[in-house]
Amino acid sequence: MGGFITVAICIIIAIAWGIYAGKRRRNELGMLADRIGLQFRSERDYRLAKQFAFLDKLEQGSNRYAYNILEGRYMDRSIKVFDYHYETHSTDSKGNRQTDHHHFSFFILDLERSFPELTLAKEGFFSKIAQAVGYDDIDFESHEFSRRFVVRSKDKKFAYDFCNAQMIDFLLGEQEIEVEVDSNSLALAFNRCLKVEEIEPRLRQLIEIRALMPNYLFDQ
Repeated sequence: MGGFITVAICIIIAIAWGIYAGKRRRNELGMLADRIGLQFRSERDYRLAKQFAFLDKLEQGSNRYAYNILEGRYMDRSIKVFDYHYETHSTDSKGNRQTDHHHFSFFILDLERSFPELTLAKEGFFSKIAQAVGYDDIDFESHEFSRRFVVRSKDKKFAYDFCNAQMIDFLLGEQEIEVEVDSNSLALAFNRCLKVEEIEPRLRQLIEIRALMPNYLFDQ
């Protein structure tokens, strides 16, 4: 009986802490949005998940939705930043079905024209998805860059244009970065929900990546 009570108390504490942490995060994100001139809404948005489902990171699992959404113009660019959720399911050796909930932060910048799909990440993130659709890992003159990052695109010329020397130098200075370009979206993905104080620096990073895309790409 004592063990059951202890477990129940721990569960109640965990739920209470989750509610408190969620409310605190929403409040801090709202204040951040006010400070940098963005709009903020905390409710679940399934429409946004469907709208950008063509992006690999947002195409996983089921019950997909965005929440804690910041959107508007930042440094004269149209952007969206949000937490994202999806579920995966598995069955243990006893036949019990288990649901795992995944949450992470995602950034999208609207590009002025449409581009072919390009994914850039450390080995293992986009690899399995890309291999399934026949994408090759593209190598670059920088052996360090090719060793640290897997770049895949059906359009190799665009991949080389995007990963120009200045872009490579910038990306080599980053430890945690996953980039995707598809259609008119430039996206920055993470495998966790970022702390609120990390969001604006990552927004600036997204803007910098866009600035390093050559102008001639947008003149075509």
